Amino acid sequence: MVGKGDRERLRLLAAEAGTIRKAHGGMISVALVYPNTYHVAMSNLGFQSVYHILNTLEGVVCERAFLPPPRSTGSKALSSLESGKPVSGFDVVAFSISFENDFPNVITILDAANLPSLAEDRDPRHPLVTAGGAACLLNPEPVARFMDCFLIGEAEKLLPRFMDLFSRYPDREDLLLKASGEMDSFYAPSLFEDRYHPDGTLKSLKTVTTKIPGVIHRARLDDLSGTATCSTVVTPHTTFERTFLVEVSRGCPHGCRFCAAGYVYRPPRFRPHGELAATIRQGRALAREVGLVGAAVSDLPGLDALCRESAANGIEISFSSLRADALTDELLHQLRKNRVKTATIAPDAGSERMRAVINKGLSETDIIHAAGKLVSAGVPNLKLYFMVGLPFETMTDVDAVAELCKQIKSAFLESSKRKGKMGRITVSLNAFIPKPHTPFQWAPMEKVSLLKEKIKRIKSALKAVPNITVNAEAPRQAYMQALFSRGDRRLADLLLLGRDHRWNWAQTFKASGFDPDFYVYRQRAADEVFPWDVIDHGVHKSFLWSEYQRAAKGQKTRACDPLSCRLCGVCPPRS
Repeated sequence: MVGKGDRERLRLLAAEAGTIRKAHGGMISVALVYPNTYHVAMSNLGFQSVYHILNTLEGVVCERAFLPPPRSTGSKALSSLESGKPVSGFDVVAFSISFENDFPNVITILDAANLPSLAEDRDPRHPLVTAGGAACLLNPEPVARFMDCFLIGEAEKLLPRFMDLFSRYPDREDLLLKASGEMDSFYAPSLFEDRYHPDGTLKSLKTVTTKIPGVIHRARLDDLSGTATCSTVVTPHTTFERTFLVEVSRGCPHGCRFCAAGYVYRPPRFRPHGELAATIRQGRALAREVGLVGAAVSDLPGLDALCRESAANGIEISFSSLRADALTDELLHQLRKNRVKTATIAPDAGSERMRAVINKGLSETDIIHAAGKLVSAGVPNLKLYFMVGLPFETMTDVDAVAELCKQIKSAFLESSKRKGKMGRITVSLNAFIPKPHTPFQWAPMEKVSLLKEKIKRIKSALKAVPNITVNAEAPRQAYMQALFSRGDRRLADLLLLGRDHRWNWAQTFKASGFDPDFYVYRQRAADEVFPWDVIDHGVHKSFLWSEYQRAAKGQKTRACDPLSCRLCGVCPPRS
C-alpha cells in the first residue's frame, strides 16, 4: 500500500522533466537537502546546479530531500525524492542553504531524519553532514555546531575535490583534518575554537591545531567559460513554473553597499555569448520559456544580440531583473514580443542623497524614464523595490520613497493613456539588514518599532493614490534574519531552545535569558572581530571600512572593473 508521503513524492516526480536517476550500488550516496519546501528549493538555481554537478561525478549518486510538512505522530523518517531512501542511510547529507531564515529548518530536517542535531553527538554510524550555499558563504557560525564541515565557495570548483577526499579518507576525524589541510575552502568548525571578551564580543576564532590554516578562502572560478549553470529539472511546481533558468553572470560591478552578492562574488564574471546561446537552445527542449538569471543581467556583453538570436529560434526570453538605466530598444522589444506582464525596477532608496549613500548609481531621471519606457513597450504592471532603515537615513528620505512612487505613477499614467489601459504599480518595502562582508556590516539594524513607523508613513502617503499597492515585509521577520546573519556559535543553543518552544521566538528569548539585540541593534567598532572574519573573500576589510566612511559622506564609488581597478584587493596586482 502506497502511503500519503509516497503518493506526494510520486506526484512531484511525475511532473518533472530532467530528473536524474542513478543506481546506488558501489557509489558514494549524497542526500542533497534544501531546508525549505520543494517549491522553494526547485526555484533555486544554485540547488539545481549542485544536484547536476554531483551526479556528473563518477562514483557519486545524488538525490534530493526537502523540508517535510508538519509531522504527525508515527510519520516515517525523512526520505529522498528520487528513491524514497531514508536520508539517514546516505553517506553524506549536504545542505544547500541560501537564506538565513532557513537555519531553524536545518534542525527540523535533522530531527525528521532521525539524526542528532549537534555534530559532536554523531558517530561513524551517521552520515557526514556538510553545508554550502549563499548563507554559509556569508556567515556559517550560527549553524557551525550542527555541521561536520562547510564547503565555502563555488560548487564547480569545490565538489569534485571534496568527493575525491571523501573517498580517500573513510575515517571522519581523518577526513576533517586532511581536507582542512588540502582544501583551503574546507571549513571544519570542530577544529576551531571561539573565545569572547567580557563584554560578549568575539575575541578570536582560531584553529586548535597548527596543521591547518586559520582562514578559509572562498573557492572561485576565475573564468565561467566551460561551465553551464542552468536548470537541471523543470517542473510546474516552482515560482517560475516551466521556465528553464540560465545563469548569465556572477557578481555585480555596481558596488551597492548593502548588497552581499556584489562583494562576495567579486570580480563580476560573464559567460561567453556562444556558450550561453548553446545553453539556451538546450533549454528549449525542456521548456517554452528561458529565464536569464544574474545580479547584473543587463550588463551582459552582447545581451541584445543574444535576445535576437533566441527570438529567431522561437525561444521566449525573460529576465530576473534589469537596471533602470539599461533598457535598450532591443530589451524593450523582447519585453513587448514576449508579452511580459510585470517588470521590476529596484530604486532601493527614494532620494538622490540616499542612493548616493548606498552607491546605487541610479538617478531619479533614470528611474522615471524607465517606467515610461516599460509602459510604452506594452508592460502593463510595474514592481518597485525599496528599503527602509538604511544607514544614515532620515524621515525626509523615507518621505522621498512615496514621492518617487508618485512621480513614477505620473510617468506610468502618461504612457498608459497612449495605450488606453492603466496597469498596477506594486511597491515592495523591505527592512534593511546589515549583511556580513559588506561596507554596512558595522552598522546596526534599525529598531523594529521605527521600521513599523516608516512603513506606516509610506503606506499612508500612498493610500489614496489609485493603482498603487504597497506590500511590506514584517520587520520582526527581518529582525530574525539580522540575528541569524550576524550571530556567532552561541546561537546554536538558542536554535535548539527555539525547537523546544516550537519556534515561538518570544517564548524562546524569555526562557533563554539571551539578548538578541546585542547582535541586531549594536553598532560595531571599527576594529571588532566578526564571526565571519574566518572566511576570506579576497576583499580587504579596510576597503569595506573605507566604503562605510564614504557612505556616511554620501560619496559614490566607481563600478568594479577588473581590467583597471585594484582598490578592493580581489584582483591580483598588475605586473
